[in-house]
Amino acid sequence: MLDIKFIKENADLIKAGARKKHLDFDLDELIKTDERRLKLLAAVEKIRAEQNAANDEVAKADSGARTTLIERLKIVKAGLQAKETELTEVMKIWQKLMLAVPNVPDISVPEGGSDADNQETRTWGIPTKFSFTPKSHIDLMLNLDLVDFDRGTKVAGFRGYFLKNEGALLSFAVWQLALDQLVRKGFVPMLTPSLVRREPFIGTGYLPQAEDELYKTQDELYLAGTAEVPTMGYYMDEVIDRAQLPLKFVSFSPCFRREAGSHGKDTKGLIRLHEFFKLEQVILDEANHEKSVEHHETLTRNAEEILQLLKLPYRVVTNCGGDLGLGQVKKYDLEVWVPTEKKYRETHSSSYFHDFQTRRLNIRYRDAEGKLRFAHSLNNTGVATPRILAAIVENYQQADGSVLVPVALQAYLGKKIISRNGASKD
Repeated sequence: MLDIKFIKENADLIKAGARKKHLDFDLDELIKTDERRLKLLAAVEKIRAEQNAANDEVAKADSGARTTLIERLKIVKAGLQAKETELTEVMKIWQKLMLAVPNVPDISVPEGGSDADNQETRTWGIPTKFSFTPKSHIDLMLNLDLVDFDRGTKVAGFRGYFLKNEGALLSFAVWQLALDQLVRKGFVPMLTPSLVRREPFIGTGYLPQAEDELYKTQDELYLAGTAEVPTMGYYMDEVIDRAQLPLKFVSFSPCFRREAGSHGKDTKGLIRLHEFFKLEQVILDEANHEKSVEHHETLTRNAEEILQLLKLPYRVVTNCGGDLGLGQVKKYDLEVWVPTEKKYRETHSSSYFHDFQTRRLNIRYRDAEGKLRFAHSLNNTGVATPRILAAIVENYQQADGSVLVPVALQAYLGKKIISRNGASKD
């Protein structure tokens, strides 16, 4: 959410930002609604003042005049109730429009309407080549008994899966590798709730726009699609001690997404799932653009270092305006090479928001002058499984169908190769 004063003073900038993000937003309607809101607020305050004055007169009046004054007071009260009812309805419209105002993208964000227009920023490693025809992660993992899709579907429905044997152990190993790296860098580890109230989803910008992507329980709770949501809710409605900033968290949770808009996409395998797991990097810091940019680069570099430890070829792309969310100022995607698809696939996202989320969540701190300010927020995927396993298995496959274990994971897994007979093969 943006400040209404900033919105009105920078209407052209907001409109340009909405166009760049390819979002349909009627700013003129918001401004007209805000003008109506302010007029009603003034009218309500005026009538309340009249009511207070009338109450004072009634208290001081003699019995003869009191009856007339009470009748006049009833008229004032009825007028107040009517205006308050009108204000309540206008406030509902105003709040809905305010939640739809897109954040202004950074000037460095490229133009474009979809992820096809994202711009490659850099690459690392050389796309893996084989002297044999490589197999998909699906075939490799089924042959090695690392995954069971049929029973996953039987138990969990479409896109259901079980990870087994070294498939499960690989997941634990990747989590521990990422956790070790980030805790060493000063990130506070957290296990976060998966069932989350509506307020943190509104605060982070996932609601009301992405309602169809979320699973909702009968208790009016939602299943989180990322640990970003509960982690950002942690300091909701609090004033943070400035001495604590920056706050850095690496939060782990199971994640749930309906994938409502992905019909027909990646219906097999481990790329697109309804349930997965993530370690998410989250930072809260002072309201300073330069610091946010610096943190953004650091978060992205942290994720890159994990991919480099795994020796997975990848590229970093700068997301175009049409591939940004409502609140994002700028976003990078990290995409890992998938040999059988002969292309890079997104595994990590790195974003910063300025005070868009914290204003919604009412997360503040006192600056050096003691003034209350909304903090800045950022987040980035530390690692997400099992999607990353698809890239690991395909890039490390051998001609006989076995899979080498990345050196960085061997100590966690206790073996160097995964083969049909399950032998350790040190």
